[in-house]
Amino acid sequence: MGRYILRRLIQAIPTLLGITILAFLIMSAAPGGPAAAMTFDPKVPAKQREAMQEKLGFNDPLPVQYLRWLLGERPIRVAGITLWAGREIPIFDRLGNEIGSEQGTSGGIIRLDFGRSLFYKRPVVDMLKERAGATVQLGALALAIGFTIGIPVGILSAVRRGGTFDNVSRVLAVVFNAVPVFWLGLMLILVFGKWLEVLPMGNQCPLTIRGCTSLQDRVNHLILPVFTLGTGWIAVLSRYMRTSTLDVMSQDYIRTAQAKGLPDRQVWFVHATRNALIPIATILGPAIPNLLSGAVITETIFSWPGLGRLSFEAVIQQDYPMVMAVVLLSGVITIVGYLLSDILYALIDPRIRLVGAG
Repeated sequence: MGRYILRRLIQAIPTLLGITILAFLIMSAAPGGPAAAMTFDPKVPAKQREAMQEKLGFNDPLPVQYLRWLLGERPIRVAGITLWAGREIPIFDRLGNEIGSEQGTSGGIIRLDFGRSLFYKRPVVDMLKERAGATVQLGALALAIGFTIGIPVGILSAVRRGGTFDNVSRVLAVVFNAVPVFWLGLMLILVFGKWLEVLPMGNQCPLTIRGCTSLQDRVNHLILPVFTLGTGWIAVLSRYMRTSTLDVMSQDYIRTAQAKGLPDRQVWFVHATRNALIPIATILGPAIPNLLSGAVITETIFSWPGLGRLSFEAVIQQDYPMVMAVVLLSGVITIVGYLLSDILYALIDPRIRLVGAG
């Protein structure tokens, strides 16, 4: 197992390198440019913005810009030999006027340094750390609710196939899977936030000087976004689990367990569930990165201060360093998610042996 994980991690290096190249080329082709994103005043002359682009190095050849983003602005020295030279970075105000310069502060993504946000003028890594907790909190609760409710619903639908519970659960699964997340979120805000006024309409907690006033406030603010993000997982997992359980229930060992007089609950939730969970393990791979992509819409609707909302704002503001950091982070999360999916395969079913596992 350890050898397999190590080999997969080594194979992830060229994959991440390819992600950085594609992301960089896509961002370079985006209209506007960093100079336009750094200046808010539309009266700034085009020549002044062009001068900004030149001094910031955005008119350099794309390979040079990519290496600068990859290796950073700081010099890299090995055994007294300078392998990569740093440079001074000019500092501009919002009107495009140069107000000073500083020695290269970006260490490059190989040092986990993504530079400074063009919009917030703060290190990108610091902003990601501040927002990551809110997204993990929201995504983990939504995924936990999806598995906690979706798996039992799928099992009960399979063992009561054709009954009222099965028919109702399947209809609800189709409905929640088809309803757009943004529409569901807006309807929940309208009903529970505006009409009934029983739940907050957004944000993570009340905006006070001391922060959140109580744990109940945090829970109340979590209900609507977690429900919005979790309903899709409940629908998907219940349908997958129902299909998988129906296939397992027709196996000989299930009929043998029933013939021995074992209680139905033990047969359903112990003997059948373990093998029925094998297809569910494949969902965990894309589920983890999908939490971030789904959070973009959910966090924007509910003004949730997480990575999803930060990503959306970065795209709107053309904050190039922030967008590149989020894209690379998504790539890492995707690779880790699929690696966990493969490991779960082997843990759930001991008959499965990972090639190269030690």
